Amino acid sequence: MLEGLGSVSKVPELQRRVLFTILLLAVYRIGVYIPTPGIDNVALLAYFEHAKGSLFGLMDMFAGGAFSNFSIFALGIMPYISASIILQLLTIAVPHLEKLSKEGESGRRKITQYTRYGTVLLSMIQGFGIAYGLQQMAGPSGAPIV
Repeated sequence: MLEGLGSVSKVPELQRRVLFTILLLAVYRIGVYIPTPGIDNVALLAYFEHAKGSLFGLMDMFAGGAFSNFSIFALGIMPYISASIILQLLTIAVPHLEKLSKEGESGRRKITQYTRYGTVLLSMIQGFGIAYGLQQMAGPSGAPIV
């Protein structure tokens, strides 16, 4: 295990990738604490305390706690995972995508690009759904969350 860590210092490309990953993790962890404007955090926290063990608790777990804070990164990686699953299923069902997946590296790059577009689309849909849902919700005391 430790010998593998030693190889990081010897390979410049690996160093760059590890540092980039650490930087992205740091940005995400900082973004988790930046609240979304217009949200009553006290009412939202009271709601999540009341709704522990529900679907919202599960979503919060996948978002690394960002959902209960309703931070700017509240969606977490769920849109990307969903888009990736959808595109893999479409690769089987749609002949054009199946052909792309068999074209080698260039086809895989194109499918990855489609996955990213799907991620943006799903993020917008999920963000709209969450915003609409929060407008309809009230905390346990009846105070509006938004």
